[in-house]
Amino acid sequence: MKTRTIALTMALCFLAAAVCLASDVNMGTWKLNEAKSKFPPGATKNQTVVYQAVGDQVKVALDGMTADGKSLHIEWTGKYDGKFYPVTGDAGVDERSYKQINTHTMEITSKKGSKVVSTTRVVVVADGKSRTVTSSATNAKGQKVTTVAVYDKE
Repeated sequence: MKTRTIALTMALCFLAAAVCLASDVNMGTWKLNEAKSKFPPGATKNQTVVYQAVGDQVKVALDGMTADGKSLHIEWTGKYDGKFYPVTGDAGVDERSYKQINTHTMEITSKKGSKVVSTTRVVVVADGKSRTVTSSATNAKGQKVTTVAVYDKE
């Protein structure tokens, strides 16, 4: 009886997590709309961003091009809890935290070592068909740069 209660409780927890992630407006594939985006010279452009549920976590995969035309693939898996989780594929970032502000807005903080290297705000429009990603970072010359990337949902 005790084993059945534990199994049922665990199943309900996973179901609740799946329902929460399914209602996440970020889930799915997003394609960069370069015409509506603004990049500083030498910026990396993430052409595709994919959010998918992995158990009770979210996996974010970015595919893009560096300023010198090299392709890149970056991944992060974690929760929208403001805690830092490791990033793979990005030489400039070791870990990233995602924090949900409301159903259509989140904040992302990226770190290299113990230093914050960028902050990002993601806003999904009410109809869920596009989102704007505004990032602030410091470039190699120590200058503050801002990138505004607009993505359309596929």
